[in-house]
Formats: sequence, C-alpha cells, structure tokens
Amino acid sequence: MSRSFVFSALFCLLAACAEGGEVPPPMTPPPPPPARTENATPPPATNADASQQQARPAPRADKNLIPRDVLFGNPDRARPQLSHDGKQMSFLAPVDGVLNVWVGPADDLAKAKPVTADKKRGIRFYLWAYDNAHVIYQQDKDGDENWHVYSVDVKSGESKDLTPAENVNARVEATSQKIPGEILIAINDRDKKVHDIHRVDIKTGNKKLVHKNESNFAGFVADDDFNVRLGQRMTPDGGALLVDTTAKPKEKGKEPEPYAVIPFEDSETTYPLSFDATGKTLYMVDSRGRNTGALAKVDFKTKKSAVLVDDPKADVEGFMVHPKTNEVQAVATNYERQKWQVIDKSVQPDMDALAKVSEGDYDVISRTLDDKRWLVSYVVSDGPVKYYRYDRDKKKADFLFTNRKALEGLPLAKMHPRVIKSRDGLELVSYLTVPKAMDPDADGRPDKPLPMVLLVHGGPWGRDTWGLNSMHQWLANRGYAVLSVNFRGSTGLGKKFVNAGNKEWAGKMHDDLLDAVKWAVDQKVADASKVAIMGGSYGGYATLVGLTFTPEQFACGVDIVGPSNLKTLLSTIPPYWAPMLDTFKTRVGDPTTPEGEKLLASRSPLSFADRIKRPLLIGQGANDPRVKQAESDQIVKAMQAKGIPVTYVLYSDEGHGFARPENRLSFNAVAETFLAQCLGGPYEPVGDDFKGSTIAVPAGAEQIHGLRDVLKK
Repeated sequence: MSRSFVFSALFCLLAACAEGGEVPPPMTPPPPPPARTENATPPPATNADASQQQARPAPRADKNLIPRDVLFGNPDRARPQLSHDGKQMSFLAPVDGVLNVWVGPADDLAKAKPVTADKKRGIRFYLWAYDNAHVIYQQDKDGDENWHVYSVDVKSGESKDLTPAENVNARVEATSQKIPGEILIAINDRDKKVHDIHRVDIKTGNKKLVHKNESNFAGFVADDDFNVRLGQRMTPDGGALLVDTTAKPKEKGKEPEPYAVIPFEDSETTYPLSFDATGKTLYMVDSRGRNTGALAKVDFKTKKSAVLVDDPKADVEGFMVHPKTNEVQAVATNYERQKWQVIDKSVQPDMDALAKVSEGDYDVISRTLDDKRWLVSYVVSDGPVKYYRYDRDKKKADFLFTNRKALEGLPLAKMHPRVIKSRDGLELVSYLTVPKAMDPDADGRPDKPLPMVLLVHGGPWGRDTWGLNSMHQWLANRGYAVLSVNFRGSTGLGKKFVNAGNKEWAGKMHDDLLDAVKWAVDQKVADASKVAIMGGSYGGYATLVGLTFTPEQFACGVDIVGPSNLKTLLSTIPPYWAPMLDTFKTRVGDPTTPEGEKLLASRSPLSFADRIKRPLLIGQGANDPRVKQAESDQIVKAMQAKGIPVTYVLYSDEGHGFARPENRLSFNAVAETFLAQCLGGPYEPVGDDFKGSTIAVPAGAEQIHGLRDVLKK
C-alpha cells in the first residue's frame, strides 16, 4: 500500500455528492462568504450583467492551429512494459479508435497484436502477471468506477473477468514473483464500506478469502508470500494507525497494539510502501519529526528505522525497486523538476548513462526479472514522450518510439517553472507556458501582456509538475499564456504546505490563486482584464469559487466536474470511502455539526450563485461517483432562476472526467470557442470533433458561437 493507494480515490477530488442526480431544493441562504483580504465580495449580479455576457462578439476562426485531435486524441503508443522474462513487450495503442493492450516480441514490435478487445472506454491501467502468459487490466462501465479486474491470455486472447460481481469496486492489491499464477485483489462485495483481500487464480478466477476486513482498514500492505501484513485505519482526528494484522492481541477479543501511529499532520506525507523480498524490511515514506516525507528503511520486527533519502523542499515520490529483492535502489523528489538520488551504488553507472541519452526528465518504467533490460521514458515540455530500451550490460539505450508522432516538429512551447510568493510567504511552485510566437527567446517572458488561462489542478491533494501538458500546449497555441499553480494543500512539497490548506477551501487556497494572477500581471505576462480560470474536479470548484467569491477578477470560467455545494459533497461520500470520512472532516469541514455546516455553506459556490457576472461553461459526466451530476445541475438551476446565462455540457457515458477521446475532443471544441469569445483568441472550427461523442447541452447552447448549428447536424 502507498499514499497513492489510500488516497487514490481522492486524487481528482475527494468525495461524491447527492445520490440519484436530482436537483435538491433551494438552500436556505447561508451567511456571506468570509471576507477576502484583497477582493471584497461585490453585490449580486443583475440582468444587465447577463445581457453583457450575451453581447460578446463572434470569435475568430483559424484553420492553421495545431489540431485538437493531435493533442487530445489517443496516443499512438503509450505505457510500454516488458514481460518479466523480457521476451515480450506490451503497450497501449488504439484498435478502431479505442485504447487496447498490444503484445509482441520484445525485439520485433512490428509483429505486435492487440490482446484485449475493449470497444468503448479504452484501457488505461494494466500489468504483466509473473507467469509471462497473462496481462491483468482494470475497467469500469461508463465512468461509474465499479472497477472489474480481468486477466487475458496473451496467446489465445481469452479474457477472464476475475471479479464478476456487479456494483462492486475491485482493485489489484499485489502480484508476486513467488506466486506467478495468482494475484491479490481487494473487493468490497461483502460490505460496500470496506474491501476484503482475496487470492485469485488468474486462469480460472477461483478465489480464496485471505483477509476479512472487520477493522475498517482503508488499505493494506502484503508481502511476496501474499501474507497481508499491515492494515491502515484512519483515526477520528484524521490521523492513521498502522496495525500488524499478523500480531496476536494481548487480550482476547482485542485488536493488537498499533504498529505505528501517524499523527494527522503527517497523514498525507507518511505511509508504508512495501516489504523487501525477505519480508523482514519495510520501506516507508515518513515525515514524522521532519517537514518532508523521507524514504525510511524499517526493521519490521524491531521497528528500528533509518532514513535513506530526504529532501528539505520536496517529498520522496518516485521509486526504483529491484525486481527480485524488492529493495529500493533510487528515489526521486520533485520541487520544480524531478531529481533522482541513488541509494544502491550498483545502479549509479546506469543512471549516469541514462542521463546522457536524451534531454528531459527520465523514469525507469519497466525492468525484467533478471534486471538486464529496462524500459525508460523521457519527458520534455515541448515534445512527445520518448521511449527507449536499455541494455544494462552494454550500457546502451535503443530508441523505440514516441507516444505521439504527430507532435514531432510542431511549434510547441516550453514550460517554465516559477516560484511565486504568496501574500503570507509560502512558496507556490508554478508552471508557466507562453505562446511560442510571443516568446522568441523562450525565456517565458512574452513580448507584451497576453490573455491568460489560470489552469487549476484537481485533488486538491495532487500537484502540477513540469513536462508535456496537452492543456498547456493547446491553450498556448491559441495565443494564451497558461499558468498552473501548486497552491497550499497541494502534495509533494512537505506536510506544512499540505496542512496550510486545511479548511481553506475558498479561503487561503483561493488567495494563493489570486496571488499568482497578480504576479503574472505584475510581470507583464498577463493582461489583467483577460484572465480566465479553468480546471477539473477541485479545479472546477476553484473555477466556481473564482466566479462567485471574486466575480470581478476573472473574464470567464470553465468548470469540469467541479462540486458546487460542499455539504452535499461530503455528506454523501461513496460507501467505500467511509473509512476516510474523518480525514475529510478535518481537512475540509464537518457536515455533521452545526459549526461545520455553517463553514461548508460559507465556502460553497452554490450559496452565492447570484453573484456570478462573467460567462461560465460547465462540463459534467452523468455517471460521476465523486461529483455527481446533481452538483452541476443545482448551480445551473440556481443561475437560471436568477436569469444568469450558463452553458452546461453533459455526457451520458462519462464519470469523473472525460475518458473517451471523442468526448474530450467535443468538450474542448466547445471550450475553445467559449474562451475565444471571452479572451479574443482564435479558435479551430468544430469540424468532425463531435463525431462519436455523446455530447448533450441541456442549457446555454445559444451562448456559444455556432454550437446550436453543430448540434443539429
């Protein structure tokens, strides 16, 4: 188990909202939002404001822009992996426009063939079984996140649903070189609130319960013998306990004493990673007694811990693990850019060699069991991802392919790390991209102030990083500066920075975004009158906050699957997130107390929908289990009741974000025209970008230039 597992459900947002997708009754007016330190809340919007929205001029079409399908369509090939014996190589690539797993000889990829047959959403996560004969992958239905786990025989193509029960959430828990024909799977089929651990035969699907989760564990760590060794449970204050599930309690009927106590302040930056192959050593990321999460090596029996790697500015978050011994050999941290620190000196010559192969930040993404061959990816900010096969004996890397060949040679812009000071002195690690034509010396300083899009990441317990970003390239190619900000509450930058965001949704977290905009204006990057705010999940919420709490600040907003009402968001979380409810209460607000209700109402954009003065575009997936359709429905209804224009785009076969490329393309076509109307940039005509999409526009099609006509076709 790792932080990415325990909080995997949280990365894009945190919780779900009202069941059933129905619009709730109007809320009782709450108290006004907390006073902003610089931006006072203006009076409610008027119909005059609405008429100004409708008076926007027609945007300027330009057929010479980088096509959206080049940036947002399926990759040519992505996520390559070597089979554990090194004889085969797999990758994701389209079949009839849908991403599937392909497998071929490792030394002759021209012979690769698809081994899966997904027809709709595309496969995004897969791995090799240790028998070298099966690929394991996960898939849900239309974005509902009721994941099934499948195994596929790579020779016959025969597929087996290992978790056939309906309306359950399953995930791969562990694989082992010692038990190549089986895997551990976590399934919530017995109790929707918790996952039990099953040992499953990947050929037959026969399963055996190995851990019945009667202790409300949110996650587990198993060893290579498939012994479930640790369980993690959240505490009422939002902290966590690690429990040795194999220990005997001192008193009959009692749970063993906790193996480790993780205080709330460390709960996002302290977590177990894995055991080594002997089962005697536990690796952990641990911030207890320091600010940042360091890599610690723990003698499991004695609990004696030694710090192997730490970074004063960033948490450890990338790991190179020996394929046989399971020992961590190198660790990456990421403040502005990724940086590797080597622990095992035997790989130092390899890391030195790889650093010379290509420009960009590199990752070792796959290793054979004998550790003689590696697959390595290289990421740059202004070109496609490059993949190489590396021979350790020869210290030689051979180029394989890029993920998007169509990007090669295009006028892509460089992304520039920038550290912006917040008004109270925090360092906001941010990333700026400006149009290539406006920045001939590529220093990140345009010739003149530009329209800008503030692109806000989801989570909020995630972060933005340097590298190729399709959203940045798309918007910069349309003439906009693009700024992404790691505001307080973002991860990877130490526990003080994460905890500075506690109960600061629409508070200091929003102040950080405003401070970043002010910096961009002061640096003559942005035209203060032409700044849009845009984002998904928490970024969608931040967009709604921007247009309600500071309605004069932004020229317009694009909200993708963002919550509008924090009370409904937190009071109706999915059953299997229940073990983490106390964390939500501590970090966001407690919907079960009067004080918490008051706080959540005062930080909910729905409470102040009548203050929206600038154009708003909303995108939503009908099957989203985290931010249900009701979250978008209710703010659209509230705006309509006040005569405030809004455009609402809905997809019947999507969940928390738009997985199908047809839907991504159609939404971005709408968003591009919308931004062109607001900011004055050019736009690519829709063309065929609605083809195959399930796009529906329940409200406001007339607000987007030409949208009604395209929908009629």
